[in-house]
Amino acid sequence: MITTERLVLRRPELRDASAIQTLAGAREVAFNTLTIPHPYPDGAAEEWIASHAEKLADGTVNLAIDDGSVVGAIGLIMKRDHDRAEIGYWIGVPYWGRGYATEAMHELMRYGFEDLGLNRIYAAHFARNAASGRVMQKNGMRHEGRLLIDIAQRQQRG
Repeated sequence: MITTERLVLRRPELRDASAIQTLAGAREVAFNTLTIPHPYPDGAAEEWIASHAEKLADGTVNLAIDDGSVVGAIGLIMKRDHDRAEIGYWIGVPYWGRGYATEAMHELMRYGFEDLGLNRIYAAHFARNAASGRVMQKNGMRHEGRLLIDIAQRQQRG
């Protein structure tokens, strides 16, 4: 568990499944992520939560962002070569614009560098999601390049 001034970053629990399904199930959230489906299927939140122990063993850290209730999720996907990780996050639409992503990312990056000894943490966002780019900039990240997405993925995303 990691705490910030307003948030607790903690392992998601089965009691969070309903909130996660509702928040992650919003079209706006899925549209701005690569791995969250829309519509969000029943049981997917429970599967995601249940997969954490196995993912942690592989070096993936997934945490619920909690301000008294779940407002989103954030995680690090470790790349063991060169001690690096990709950071990703999503915030439920009712909680957009409150600085939660910026605050959670700041603390998870601190944890990654100081506690896990990472050399590099990187992230990516869709060009249409400028708000996510601002979260990254506020946390000291800088633009390094542009990735081209496969046409089939683009068509699937709508």
